[in-house]
Amino acid sequence: MPKNVRPQKVKEDTEFGPKEEQYTSAPRYYSTPSQPSQLLIIILVVMSFLAGYLLAKVRSYEGNGAKVANQQTTDIQQQQVQQPTPVPISLDRIKKFFGDEYMHFGDANSKVLFVEVSDPSCPYCHVAGGQNPELAKQMGPTFQYDTDGGTYRPPVTEMRKLVDEGKASYVQIYANGHGNGELATQALYCAFEKGSYWEVHDKLMSNAGYTLINDQVQNNKANIPALVEFLADVTDSSNLQSCLESEKYKDNIARDSQDALSIGYQGTPHFIINTTIYGGAQNYSAMEGEVNKASGG
Repeated sequence: MPKNVRPQKVKEDTEFGPKEEQYTSAPRYYSTPSQPSQLLIIILVVMSFLAGYLLAKVRSYEGNGAKVANQQTTDIQQQQVQQPTPVPISLDRIKKFFGDEYMHFGDANSKVLFVEVSDPSCPYCHVAGGQNPELAKQMGPTFQYDTDGGTYRPPVTEMRKLVDEGKASYVQIYANGHGNGELATQALYCAFEKGSYWEVHDKLMSNAGYTLINDQVQNNKANIPALVEFLADVTDSSNLQSCLESEKYKDNIARDSQDALSIGYQGTPHFIINTTIYGGAQNYSAMEGEVNKASGG
């Protein structure tokens, strides 16, 4: 396993929606013992001792069990009925993101409009960002980059190519996906203002950036100097320091979060091509058909 890469449990986002892993195709990762341990043997002995007792209890509750099961089924059905119907996204709504107050490249008149809802602390956002092959490889073959012997084409990398060629426009807005990305997003806003967005983006979305954001910075203003030092070689340090300390773009974070909810965000990353939603860190190959259709290619 590469250095500085460690699996992190994706936390449930209690403020903005369900936990992230429900909206990506990432498999679960866990460790299993290679041989039975003494603790396991003890547990098995205790379980066998309790088996007879539990069997008697189960029989005594069989009559009530059917009623409980029926009630649970009814509750689940009611919850399914109560799920909100997704609101269709209009192209006019998407075009509003390509104004001066957002981090965007290109304009609203492009045939292809990319929206990325992301959180710099989110592991799947890092995979989709194309700058963290170490984390991508750790997550398994599904996410191993095509440039690293795999088949996964990071969507942000491919979107940038089209933007650079003048064939598409791109905007990134923030939503809480992992809980530690607000200060890093403010740094992106500060960098965008000075024309160094992609340089800062690429460093924050590297494996070293992932570790810094989640293990050290963690949205704590006291750790701004560490963030500034980390980005010193790609953007103006003095400007970044004052920009972050003044919380110049703090309100943008709150606004972005509300905007994300209005366009169907349920977890990060969340991509939109014109009005078509692609939830999770999907392979760009799954999006390419929609891009070609929109561009007329």
